[in-house]
Amino acid sequence: MKVSIEEKFAAFAEHWRPKIVAQLNGQDVRLVKTKGTFPWHAHAHAEEMFLCWKGAFRVEFRDHVVTLGPGEMIVVPRGVEHRTASDEEAEVLIFEPSEVINTGDAPSSEFTAPSGVTI
Repeated sequence: MKVSIEEKFAAFAEHWRPKIVAQLNGQDVRLVKTKGTFPWHAHAHAEEMFLCWKGAFRVEFRDHVVTLGPGEMIVVPRGVEHRTASDEEAEVLIFEPSEVINTGDAPSSEFTAPSGVTI
């Protein structure tokens, strides 16, 4: 099935609420708009891949920060504590196992997105 990423991003406005646009091999392809700073967390059993689509997006680790621009990506290894951030709105694709909760091991909060939401 063909997907227009631009159209899918245009269909929602909220930040930190990933939307599933495709699923394959037990993985979700999720779209998320970001602005501000997400809580520190880790995913004990899953890697996460972040691909910046639009804007500038940071993945912050305790000892360094990686800044991504459009077309750049990073894979966060399983079990590594991190948080994500963007000063202005950014659009990001996330590839991760379907069962992953976006806030990982952090306590539930307003950042904890409902699971299974598709667009």
